[in-house]
Amino acid sequence: MARAMDVFWNQGYQGTSLPDLLQATKLSRGSLYAAFGDKHGLFLLALDRYIEQALARVDADLDPREAALAGVRACISGYVERTSGVNGKRGCLVVATAMELSAHDVEVERRIRRFFRAMEARLTAALTRAQTAGELAAGVEPATAARMLLCLFEGLRVVGKSSPNRAASQAAADMLLDRLMK
Repeated sequence: MARAMDVFWNQGYQGTSLPDLLQATKLSRGSLYAAFGDKHGLFLLALDRYIEQALARVDADLDPREAALAGVRACISGYVERTSGVNGKRGCLVVATAMELSAHDVEVERRIRRFFRAMEARLTAALTRAQTAGELAAGVEPATAARMLLCLFEGLRVVGKSSPNRAASQAAADMLLDRLMK
């Protein structure tokens, strides 16, 4: 599955051919169809895996047993790192998929929407904990701030494809954090 995910991530759904997938997975055509149904079925499983991994990273950063503000900072730092340099040029499978397929593929759109909702909910929970701990600036509403962070994260992904400058991304993230936190 990891190899198939990498092919889709590097080439996009439309740019990935069945021979590409057969070579990457080392499966025969019959085995691939038996295991995954078709290219679309394999793609959905690869997208699911990518999303699970992304949410697991966020869950680790925003661990509710740890300080909320430190978790938010770790989450932001991770996004800055993943959107800088070579990592930034590679981009994000979720963002690429949203741009390529969401408008006309109901299953993909559902997964992308669910991912963004999950991210926003996790960020809202962390920011609510930060607010309870007195770490948010006056007037900052956790759900609105979570949406803003989500937009920052996904915007960093898009900008990172053509301008993966770590210093510029970190400066933008720091400025936003300075506005949110006491």
